[in-house]
Amino acid sequence: MADLGKIDREFFERRIAPNLGADRDDVVLGPTHGVDFGVLDIGGQAFVTATDPLSIPPALGFERAARFALDLVLADVAVSGVAPSHLSVCFTLPETMSDGEFATVWETFHEECVDLGVSVVTGHTARYSDPSHPWVGAATAMGVGEHDEIVRPDGARVGDRLLLTTGPAVESVGLLSTIFADEIDLPADVLADAQERLDEVYAVRDALTAAAAGSGTVTAMHDVTEGGLAGALNEMAAGAGAQFVIDREAVPMRPGVAELCEHLEIDPWAMTSSGSLLIAVDPDGAAAVTDALENRGTVVADIGRVERAESADDSAAGEVVVDGERLDHPNEDPSWAAYAELATE
Repeated sequence: MADLGKIDREFFERRIAPNLGADRDDVVLGPTHGVDFGVLDIGGQAFVTATDPLSIPPALGFERAARFALDLVLADVAVSGVAPSHLSVCFTLPETMSDGEFATVWETFHEECVDLGVSVVTGHTARYSDPSHPWVGAATAMGVGEHDEIVRPDGARVGDRLLLTTGPAVESVGLLSTIFADEIDLPADVLADAQERLDEVYAVRDALTAAAAGSGTVTAMHDVTEGGLAGALNEMAAGAGAQFVIDREAVPMRPGVAELCEHLEIDPWAMTSSGSLLIAVDPDGAAAVTDALENRGTVVADIGRVERAESADDSAAGEVVVDGERLDHPNEDPSWAAYAELATE
């Protein structure tokens, strides 16, 4: 497995997948590499759930950091097309976080949950001597919907168009440029552009908007997290057993992203970009999804298509081709090394 970041597919298949506890008939979709959520059948309805760590970097300001952390958790349910409705939260707070700072985090969670129709149903909150920022706990999001309405990240079909919201590396660029502003030697206007990318990392409403606008035509959604756009494309293509053909020029690149990535000598396509969504949609629904997202003020672009592999064992199955050249999964997200290096400067 990688030294930093999420485990890779090989480790998952060898160590995790064979050891998932008891077999139960109500588990419709259990842990699957590259899939953001699990699904239970409860009384004929689909119960969708996902768990993520909570990251609260103080440098963002506690209100902004809390909204960012909550969106990351809820997005993993929202990409199923089912609206998140319930939340379980565990806070393992560092001793350095004051009562007032935590109150800001909690009140921000509350306000955002009210707006999204999400209720907190259980949790745990305590201070401990070992935890430190930014990792302060974990949360589990839940939602209830119909089985036939669920959008899976491995559901892309031959002929689908591939839409991308926001673009690569917006999360990494926004965080690095904000947390390490004093360590990054870039012109002030470029740095400001990079920092503004944090205002674009909220995916929950975009995912629900896309699912509603493309009802019956959106076949797959995946948030662009660790491994970046390259990772998300490969995971979706592998799940679909198809070939993804991508036009590099069509991929949106937000202001400040290319400049910061070039400065840090990092490929933006390999960097985590929570807030960006990769969406597979039938051509008949692509315009409706695009219009709905643009009406929300979200940047969205048609970046390619899903093609058929000639046979089940064809090497093109699960392959991503960008401008005629194969794009491999990066396996390790370079964002982690960049955080570590900047933290020592």
